[in-house]
Amino acid sequence: MTPRAGILEQLWVKRAKRGPMDPVREVQLDGQGIVGNANRGGRRQVTLIERAVWAGHMATLGGALDPSARRANLMVSGCPLAGARGRVLRIGECRIAITGETKPCERMDEALDGLRERMFPAWGGGAFGHVLDGGTIRAGDVVTWEDAP
Repeated sequence: MTPRAGILEQLWVKRAKRGPMDPVREVQLDGQGIVGNANRGGRRQVTLIERAVWAGHMATLGGALDPSARRANLMVSGCPLAGARGRVLRIGECRIAITGETKPCERMDEALDGLRERMFPAWGGGAFGHVLDGGTIRAGDVVTWEDAP
């Protein structure tokens, strides 16, 4: 596949399990995930969504939820996530190995009726991965795919 460039649009940090998603302009990544995030060290160190996919969900359901309702850490545009398992995403100086598709939970229907079902097909809930190379990433950073790991 040819590399395709996108942009890191938004970032969020979760202070506690089931806690609020705090918008931030930058985050520090290390071998455990996002510094200061509640989900560190597990298999879903970093979660991602696509701006266009989220906008599509909202348009289809007639919703106007802020993308933080998805509870992902990073929102990208111009870099499709569907089918990305096994690929490596570079954001600024950092690299994230995409290891799976984020399946939506019941909290999505709490946010907007029908959202969970709408998100299930075709990686509509986004992707998750683990940090290969840490550092600081910021809103506005370029996002590109590298070869598979």
